[in-house]
Amino acid sequence: MRKIKVGIDVGGTFTHAVAVNVEDFTIVGKASVPTTHNSKQGVAEGVVSSMFKLLKEAEVAPEEIILIAHSTTQATNALLEGDVATVGIIALGKGLEGAIAKRQAYLNDIILAPGKILPVHFQYVNISEEVSKEQIRDVINDLKKQGAQVIVATQAFGPDDNNYEKRVVEVAEEMGLMATAACDLSQLYGIKVRTRTAIVNASMMPKMIETANLTEEAVRESGVKAPLMVMRSDGGIMDITEMRKRPILTMLSGPAAGVAAALMYAKISDGIFLEVGGTSTDISVIKNGMPQVKTALIGNNRLSVKTIDVRTIGVAGGSVPRIDKNKVVDVGPRSAHIANLSYSAFSDNPDFSDIEIETIQPKKGDPSDYLKVKRSDGNFTITPTAASYYLNLVKETGHGAANMDAVKSAMENVSSKMNMSPEELAGEILENTSKKTEKIIKSLIREYKLDKDFVVLYGGGGGASAIVPHAAGYMKMKHAIAPDSEVISAIGAAMGMIRDTVEKSIFNPSENDIIKIRQQASESVIKMGAKPETVEVQVEIDNANKKVIAIATGSSDLATRDVSKDLDEAGLHKIASEALKAKNGKLETYGETNLLSVVGFSKTINHFFGLMKETRQPVVVISKDGTIKRKFDNVNLETCKVSDVKTHISRLIEELRSYGDGGELMPDVYVVVSGKIVDMSGLIELSQILSLVEFDLKDLDQEEQAIVLAVKKR
Repeated sequence: MRKIKVGIDVGGTFTHAVAVNVEDFTIVGKASVPTTHNSKQGVAEGVVSSMFKLLKEAEVAPEEIILIAHSTTQATNALLEGDVATVGIIALGKGLEGAIAKRQAYLNDIILAPGKILPVHFQYVNISEEVSKEQIRDVINDLKKQGAQVIVATQAFGPDDNNYEKRVVEVAEEMGLMATAACDLSQLYGIKVRTRTAIVNASMMPKMIETANLTEEAVRESGVKAPLMVMRSDGGIMDITEMRKRPILTMLSGPAAGVAAALMYAKISDGIFLEVGGTSTDISVIKNGMPQVKTALIGNNRLSVKTIDVRTIGVAGGSVPRIDKNKVVDVGPRSAHIANLSYSAFSDNPDFSDIEIETIQPKKGDPSDYLKVKRSDGNFTITPTAASYYLNLVKETGHGAANMDAVKSAMENVSSKMNMSPEELAGEILENTSKKTEKIIKSLIREYKLDKDFVVLYGGGGGASAIVPHAAGYMKMKHAIAPDSEVISAIGAAMGMIRDTVEKSIFNPSENDIIKIRQQASESVIKMGAKPETVEVQVEIDNANKKVIAIATGSSDLATRDVSKDLDEAGLHKIASEALKAKNGKLETYGETNLLSVVGFSKTINHFFGLMKETRQPVVVISKDGTIKRKFDNVNLETCKVSDVKTHISRLIEELRSYGDGGELMPDVYVVVSGKIVDMSGLIELSQILSLVEFDLKDLDQEEQAIVLAVKKR
């Protein structure tokens, strides 16, 4: 029996579903339905409808499904639209620290977006003496009278003692209210940020839990018993039970799903990924085989939540041009479906010879210069999709090829009305979209210190070919369109790794502290369904902010690897050569395990007109099927048995440690073993590294092959 993962992406226009065979990652079926924004069941109806359509059309039996995961725009939309619950805050503390907490936890109404406010009410409870459940119930009732619909509990120094936070949540739930304990979202000091994060989380709980319940109920009624997962904003997935407690983690989960697919399905190790829909384009960076993440912001308010760094612009495949005096002066942000205009490129009637050109105001407050093409059978417009087809830039058709007769007729007749050639019209439309794209791409190149000469623009989403080819040509950069680009986010949801992050304020963490937080993160993803054998944990010590961070990822299945899909050494070297830009370097396999290889080459760099030479050794860690897991610009490495890893780590650290203005600089250390990369790059002392690696490797065959990598800090 096949093992199928179903991924569903809730987009602004369409909800896409795909079925992925986990044995070989082939797509066994695709389906899409219009996103059900206006349904009584909300987007849940589209999630379920797309799944049923997929199962029917792809002939997938419910018992074949081992996991369902979906991304969602609902959390983000709720915040942008102000569709949130009123929050009652209960701050708890005693003595001087309580007085400080009272002041910092007292937050005014939070601005979510222009004109959209999250209303809050506040009560302080002194816990110098024991506070009973009855007293807490009285406080909650008082907040309810003020209009509170959900409750937040936040306690001074909650990361050290969260008993009262938990008690408040328990009482609130007994009273039939939804509630959030700040400690469930963050174990960091700083009550203001923790409280704000909890407020935003609680405010979206009613809407998100309603959707989760409707989705889960419908899925279970269909006979599917597989775990139901939701995409997180950091590129991982979590089970729906966890989402009910922490819906804030699903912000920006749609773009995160696209990036996950770019990494795991399109096998992109470096580049700028543009996911192009009908209305907007999400742009993000993949560097050294890793997505780039940042701290989330709501308005100008920082939260204790990590999201993939996504920059969104209001141009895409369906954007409507704006015109003035027979010139295209802008494109977007309104799209054809929002403006209630049809795509000329997909018209069944290809004849646009009898048309009128008008300008319209799609929505109140919009400019009134958007292009409308009026024909007797309806209203149309010219979009970047039509322009790209006309200029022969579309090589991958995604949802389906345009009607080229309609494209040519529309472009020729509209351009004639505007006293220009169709090539000029198409060029003006796409130059406007490319200028907006260029601004963001240049900013990302600067920010992430990318080499423009080697950066590739990768397109995903149904509108990728409408935007990316011209933008790449305009910027004189290379580009590629991801396979199955129109459903790339749904694929990302299906292939997403179960993920959780634990951050805790710890001063001078001991080896035991590090192992404890590592265990906490690991147990969290295992609880959500990850197989223990697949779990990897990255631990980082942030001395500047006095905190320890553990990021755990794992998979819900242990699919049997199809050895016939493995590449030979020449195939792996070809992919590695492209990733490393090894124009003249002779690649070598420096070490390999049963699932991973370390491939690279040595190169000499001349400094000061050749008077000084530096030898560098760039490498990639690549899976047998050709997926780049990590890329390093310069490493020192040694191969050994698992039993000898600690000895080799000690030797490499002694060789590469250096000293700067801030004191000793430890190299970043990684151990490649079996199918894992044990990442110790965030640790800052040898004893910490050795303790953690001993803990991570203790259950492995000590005779197994391992590769130790060390990267010197500069």
